Amino acid sequence: MPQLSARCPYCFGKMRVSTLVCDECATEVRSRFTAPNFLALSADQQKFAMDFILASGSLKEMASKYGISYPTVRARLDRLIECLRAEKPAEEERRAAILDAVEEKKISTQEASGLLAQAGKGRGDEEEDASNGR
Repeated sequence: MPQLSARCPYCFGKMRVSTLVCDECATEVRSRFTAPNFLALSADQQKFAMDFILASGSLKEMASKYGISYPTVRARLDRLIECLRAEKPAEEERRAAILDAVEEKKISTQEASGLLAQAGKGRGDEEEDASNGR
């Protein structure tokens, strides 16, 4: 079964859950549901969080398991905490998701550049609308 993330695999914007289905009786409930913050994490971030919990929160064990430095583990954990607290505005979260996808080698730097440029245009439109009183 594929990993569930509340991020669009194409543009990394936020996705919404709109249908829940019962495996037993096939009852469907359609609405706009708020997804838990954990789903805002990428599949790799979700795996990292699960591994961290299973390692009893040991940064040293995580560094060893992932073959990365302790400060790198700490930085990844800090990004997870920011996402889970939903401290960043939606646009910053999207930019962070794009950069994480590059780091995880899911998209190329050229693709990321295009997505970041597109994200910047959206922000400019919002700022222009705000200055025009819309």
